[in-house]
Amino acid sequence: MSLAEEAERHWVRLTLLAWALVAVSILWSRYGSIYWLALGDTDDNMRLMQVRALLNGQRWFDLRNHRLNPPVGFDIHWSRLVDLPIAGLILALRPIVGPVWAERWACGIAPLLPLSLAMLGVGATVRRLVSPVAWPAAILFLMCCPATLMMFMPERIDHHGWQLAMLSLTVAGLCDPARRRGGALVGIASAASLTIGLEMLPYAAMAGGILALRWVWDRAEAVRLEVYALTLSAGSAIGYAGFQGWDSSVLRCDALTPVWLTAMILAGGFLFLLARLDPASRALRLALAVAAGAIVAAAFAHAFPQCLGRPEQVSPELERNWLNNVREAKPIYRHPFRAAFPIVALPVVGVIGAAFATWRARGAALRTAWVPVLLFDTFAALMLLWQARAGPAAQLLAVPGVTALAWWLIPWVQRRTSVAVRVLGTAVAFLLVSGLFAGLIVRWLPIDRPKAFIRRVDHATGLCLTRPALEALNRYPAQTVFTFIDLGPRLVTITHHDAVAGPYHRNGPAILDVQHAFSRSPAEARAIMRRHGATLLLVCPDMAESTNYRARAPGGFYDQLAHGRRFSWLRQLPLVRGDPLRVWRID
Repeated sequence: MSLAEEAERHWVRLTLLAWALVAVSILWSRYGSIYWLALGDTDDNMRLMQVRALLNGQRWFDLRNHRLNPPVGFDIHWSRLVDLPIAGLILALRPIVGPVWAERWACGIAPLLPLSLAMLGVGATVRRLVSPVAWPAAILFLMCCPATLMMFMPERIDHHGWQLAMLSLTVAGLCDPARRRGGALVGIASAASLTIGLEMLPYAAMAGGILALRWVWDRAEAVRLEVYALTLSAGSAIGYAGFQGWDSSVLRCDALTPVWLTAMILAGGFLFLLARLDPASRALRLALAVAAGAIVAAAFAHAFPQCLGRPEQVSPELERNWLNNVREAKPIYRHPFRAAFPIVALPVVGVIGAAFATWRARGAALRTAWVPVLLFDTFAALMLLWQARAGPAAQLLAVPGVTALAWWLIPWVQRRTSVAVRVLGTAVAFLLVSGLFAGLIVRWLPIDRPKAFIRRVDHATGLCLTRPALEALNRYPAQTVFTFIDLGPRLVTITHHDAVAGPYHRNGPAILDVQHAFSRSPAEARAIMRRHGATLLLVCPDMAESTNYRARAPGGFYDQLAHGRRFSWLRQLPLVRGDPLRVWRID
């Protein structure tokens, strides 16, 4: 059997082997992060705290975090679905490496698990659309997606990696020639993603719209639509019943609550009914699909008018002072060119490649299979104009189009007669198609290089979040610490202390209290701290959040503290030499 035949026949096994090699390589290169438990994002720290609480006896449906804003705590509104692999790894590794290292290795390994599904998804897609042996190229180009890969790196235990994996499987299901299997894959993947969180709701809606349009165009797609409708509705119901917390039983708009469960069941019911009716007239199918969509939208607006705005449902003050300033929630064009260009380049190439492949596709079946990918690519690229956080999904969805473009372009270059053209042309073609040229441009050209102030802030922020810096606080008895919002989750993860607030919208009142304390008068700051039962004040000079308080409230409590003013009710306590943090006893 030839190498090509082996690659075609055993592609699943070989893809998993490639994933294992990639995973081992990443674990080796990121060992330092594993050793230091370098959970760089606040959400990663909160995820670990949620898993710890579960393993320490917190009930399955109780997702209230009691280490922030004690003694009341707050509901993080995440599901238990992503907790399972992390908790399972910890339990499996404890007898082998002990409890401390079990947690470290679990946080290192867990994010790599969904990468295997993402690789299988893109592999299946390009096998069907480009060539049965094109899956290694798709894996190679997936490794060229920096924003996407960051979501699968060790310690990135937040839920985004699993949602990206579900998105990859969704695209594979859309172009699956086996209609029942494809419909089931899209429905299950969409339901799982919505169970994890609502970040991918626009993509799930896009997938449902594409399946409905395919049925409108081709009656044979009725079976795919029917199975999708059933699995979406049933999967959403199972996800809600099995993995959502008690606090998600109310009509909130930020998770798979009865609001979105009702919407999924209603939409699935209408789609199932349409597929069963399946009129012969294409015009009638289109009219029924539009009417069903209008009924679902009208029913949603009538039953849940509170969810027509921002799903977080925060106060105007919190939206103005915090939520609107979250960097990843801003459009990509509001980010510096140095950061934005490497994110945008690959999705643009992916759209071009998908459009090119759709145009060149031979046969109606292949062209019809490419259209959903083109629509998804275009949609994801346009999502960047709404929020920069769409970058990982946009790069992932670009892989099939990029692979198709490379599958044509590189052989075309290789057929040139000049050796120099073949060698240099192949290298240039790869850099252009993979999007790697964008990283080279921003690296070598003096474009938007960070100023000294930004470098100082980034350096200070990084130092204060390290385990050695925070562990010094464990020399003092466990108590409630009043500190920055972005420092709270890391503090409770590394130390035995509690904190007041973290950057989570359901923690909104506590967030405002922290902002008010640092921005208003010293007397008001002391009153807020005492109301929360805080007995320690912790700050990180030059941390990014601290610069906001100084800029927005000159003369406020934090600005005075940063200028060295002393207060009778604060007594500075010692930490280890060289520690970047500053701590005071609150009297």
